[in-house]
Amino acid sequence: MRNKYIIHNSPSLKIHTIIVKFLNKEANIHDLEKLDSWIRNDENLPIFNHFVKTEYLTILHMAEYNVKKAKEAVKHKIRAKKRKNKVIMFRKLAVAASVLLLLSASFFMWYGNKQSQEKLIENPITINTGSDKAILTLDNGNQIVLEKGKSYQTEKVHSNGHKLIYNRRGKTGRHIKSAFNYLTIPRGGQFFVELSDGTKIWLNSESKLKYPVKFIEGETRTVELVYGEAYFDVSPSNLNKGGAFHLQTKSQEINVLGTEFNVKAYNDEHEISTTLVEGSVIVKKGEAIKLLKPNQQSLISSDKDFIDVIDVEVSQEVSWVKGLFAFNEESLDQMMVVLSRWYDVEFVFENAKHKSFVFTGMLKKTGSVEEILKLIAATSEGQVKFEINEKRITIK
Repeated sequence: MRNKYIIHNSPSLKIHTIIVKFLNKEANIHDLEKLDSWIRNDENLPIFNHFVKTEYLTILHMAEYNVKKAKEAVKHKIRAKKRKNKVIMFRKLAVAASVLLLLSASFFMWYGNKQSQEKLIENPITINTGSDKAILTLDNGNQIVLEKGKSYQTEKVHSNGHKLIYNRRGKTGRHIKSAFNYLTIPRGGQFFVELSDGTKIWLNSESKLKYPVKFIEGETRTVELVYGEAYFDVSPSNLNKGGAFHLQTKSQEINVLGTEFNVKAYNDEHEISTTLVEGSVIVKKGEAIKLLKPNQQSLISSDKDFIDVIDVEVSQEVSWVKGLFAFNEESLDQMMVVLSRWYDVEFVFENAKHKSFVFTGMLKKTGSVEEILKLIAATSEGQVKFEINEKRITIK
């Protein structure tokens, strides 16, 4: 009877192969798109659930050689794809994340059966997911809390609690000195600001931006990322009477004319990265100067006087703007730094060896930290466990 069920209700051979790749974390973007389309059919989801819960281990055991060959083939194709084209569009990244989210519940159900006597997370409690929030510091020192449910408005700027928009009218003349504002994003926060020149900036958790309330017409528009991470969509100079855009950080300067780029410059990280999405930027540190092209990233270390430039998958580097965590062979130590900022928690490694555990995957930032920890624990095959105590998470 069981074999009859498999014959008539199991996935097709092609989908079967893709599911096996997915569960082994080896599916490429094309596999994920096909799986996404297949599982969105309501009739196919129960088939997937049954396959994972009752057939996965048996099938892998019976076809171990073929699966290994398939895995190696996928790895080869992914490496070849990366060499040919470093850019993965946001749409494809979102598809991969949606597939992961659709299947994660089934995956945990299967894994839970396998590890039914073993707890992956001890003392689970609710930890708040990050949200839109910031502190606006005015030129007179007054501070305004910006968050959901709170609005703020003056003749120069207004906020609905999710974003801050400056008035584009009445730009400062050459003879008038512009006032500066600061926008500070705490741990567990993010925020969007549109400056008076039309430049759009997305700020990540634990970041601080300094900028003029108004720009002087025709002159260089100077903004400072005091620390943290920010994505810039710069208003072009031809819309600002020729005024170029200049960004300062603690160890570098960036000159642009109209472009999109991401800068990561956290105080607790010794390296600053600048990732160019489109347009062109000139990165400077002391006497060192580099011109970046799209899909390139500059790396500057605080203890070095030169600039490294590498090719990157831009969509992965800026996935946080689209509400995603994208980890590509990231160590658990590196991952915990990212998660700690978004969920405003502290991670402690009881076993230092687990810091080097490597993870690849895409997750939505709107998910709970417990869900993410379960996925990490599951992919480690029980080697990594977590204990939650208020805002401290211990990795065992």
